[in-house]
Amino acid sequence: MASPDLLPIRRALLSVSDKTGLLELAHALRNSNIEILSTGGTASALRDAGIDVTDVADVTGFPEIMGGRVKTLHPKIHGGLLARRDLDDHLAAMTQENIEAIDLLVVNLYPFEATLASTNDRDTLVEKIDIGGPAMLRAAAKNHDFLTVLCDPADYAEFIDALQQDGGTNFAMRQRLAAKTFARTAAYDSAISGWMASHLGQNLPDMTALAGSKTEDLRYGENPHQLAALYKTGKTRPGVTTARQLQGKPLSYNNINDTDAAFELVAEFDDPTIAIIKHANPCGVATAADLTTAWNTALAADPVSAFGGIVAMNRTFDAATAGAVASLFTEVVIAPDASQEAIDIMAQKPNLRLLLTGDMPDRSDASIKFKSVAGGFLAQSRDAGMISTSDLQIVTEVVPSKTQLDDLLFAWMVTKHVKSNAIVFAKDKSTVGIGAGQMSRVDAARIAVQKAADTAAHHGWDKPRTIGAVAASDAFFPFADGLQALVSAGASAVIQPGGSMRDDAVIAAANEAGIAMVFTGMRHFNH
Repeated sequence: MASPDLLPIRRALLSVSDKTGLLELAHALRNSNIEILSTGGTASALRDAGIDVTDVADVTGFPEIMGGRVKTLHPKIHGGLLARRDLDDHLAAMTQENIEAIDLLVVNLYPFEATLASTNDRDTLVEKIDIGGPAMLRAAAKNHDFLTVLCDPADYAEFIDALQQDGGTNFAMRQRLAAKTFARTAAYDSAISGWMASHLGQNLPDMTALAGSKTEDLRYGENPHQLAALYKTGKTRPGVTTARQLQGKPLSYNNINDTDAAFELVAEFDDPTIAIIKHANPCGVATAADLTTAWNTALAADPVSAFGGIVAMNRTFDAATAGAVASLFTEVVIAPDASQEAIDIMAQKPNLRLLLTGDMPDRSDASIKFKSVAGGFLAQSRDAGMISTSDLQIVTEVVPSKTQLDDLLFAWMVTKHVKSNAIVFAKDKSTVGIGAGQMSRVDAARIAVQKAADTAAHHGWDKPRTIGAVAASDAFFPFADGLQALVSAGASAVIQPGGSMRDDAVIAAANEAGIAMVFTGMRHFNH
């Protein structure tokens, strides 16, 4: 038999951890003469508000036991949820066992995800794993032909409108709410299984699940013909998804992607740092004694590309820096915090989005990241690879100076955030030329050199800043030609992973050119 469309509601079961909107919903049910069953704290909250309620224990004839672990796992509850009203044997069983139908289930789950965000204590988290709630939700969602299920207070208002206007819910609404409920229980189980795998040290377990809650539909994806939305997971890593947006129009798909890349880059550095990003690649990065100096230096590295870019910083956004940033058309500014003066300055540019995260992400975090592929997804740990001066292997006759070593490490960290193949020239802890995303490492080097030359011409300098600068390569040089391109541009020192079959030839080329070169033993591919 086809599912009936409009179903009246005579009997409801309410059992919620999140009491948001509970009383308004319960009053609407009582005003429609709907019987309310409830449990524990929910029943107490309803009675305190003067709302008549029947305890589930009175229906089942069995008390809540084991500290509330067992209360709704009973045939008189699950029979009322799962019974098909169009099957004679189901109806006969209900009559025989004195089971009454439940037409509405309102359940939200123990706050496991919120608890996980504040503690990693095993005993505390185990007690926040809901059993009866998911069981009831799945039962009601499965049987949505004949009952309505609400797992989210955000849906109460729509339900109340349907109840007051039509006396019940139509099939389309019940089906949509059921689909949302299965997604909610899946996300809940995903959070639990992810925590348990992590607790066991299984970063890449045999089975895994991805879950997120949609925070907004985006206007479109990378291009106008693509659909897009933003979902948040249970992770609390500071960044674009957790930030508070103070002003500006909604972020686009590309804004979000680029802002994430920018903020992750500046999180690599301890000193005040600013990064300007276009299409997920940095066009200017600088570290300095203060943000304003870092901004001026980063902007000077490639002012043409910086127009319409994303700006990220790892310090509180101050008034002096805000005044400097305001002179350039910028899509997004993201910072851990901002002074009121900086906020007021940015308010004069109402289309600019200002995001404050409250904190910086942990650069040592090696948690798992995912990327979709046809038919599945890839998983890998976040690139948390770090090196220090003591980790470097000096492989040339010329030994880099302290200043060169500082610049080499700076350039090396920037390459980590440039799409491969990547070449970065740096001087005085500022990028001076970046070659990104090329099929050939030689081409990446040539583009970095050309960008530096174009910038010099833009500023009217007599020579590009690659002369005397250091250079970094995200992976080894398979041949000496890539290194020679850097030498021809004036590089005085080079940092690269090493590990090529032709390392000896590359080292010989560096010695012949009289430059310093160091190996990291670590690469930073970024696709």
